[in-house]
Amino acid sequence: MSWTDERVELLKKMWAEGQSASQIAKELGGVTRNAVIGKVHRLGLSNRSGGGGASAQAAPAAKPEAKAKPAPKREAAPAPEPKPEPEPSAAAAAAPAAPAPSPARKAIIPAGQPLPPQPSANEISPEALAKVSEIEKKAKRLTLMELTEKTCKWPVGDPATEDFWFCGLPAQAGKPYCEAHVGVAFQPMSSRRDRKR
Repeated sequence: MSWTDERVELLKKMWAEGQSASQIAKELGGVTRNAVIGKVHRLGLSNRSGGGGASAQAAPAAKPEAKAKPAPKREAAPAPEPKPEPEPSAAAAAAPAAPAPSPARKAIIPAGQPLPPQPSANEISPEALAKVSEIEKKAKRLTLMELTEKTCKWPVGDPATEDFWFCGLPAQAGKPYCEAHVGVAFQPMSSRRDRKR
């Protein structure tokens, strides 16, 4: 299909009437909507914005009429003097500001800072804690690269410092920790249920 002068004139006429590119393509036949849009662009036809043909043609016609009828001039009224704003009362000034909304996420604590007390630490039995402190005296103090499947992977200290290590004692079968650290890490289901109540 080639763009003959007749087809171009028909395209211009339909475009001016507000027809869509799809409607023009259907009327011309043998051409796609995109081909019509491309030709309109190459011809530099006006870019229509908003509704159909009736509103597109009515808007330009209204502009000359508005210029033909100038609005009657009114004498400028004196501007009213601005009133001073009332000063805030002492009670309003003393009113406490609204509390800041609490963040949805917990704050991230930078490395090297002490961690806040963990709620579960208060609920571990003193016997288990004593056992852990005794075991940690005997720990092998392994680095991350020295850990294996058979060593306890319980971390001790702050990972941001050089004094950070892993327990390294023999781990229980099927668990990542030694017997003492398993007692702290894994608690029976009944004690967890009791805590929630």
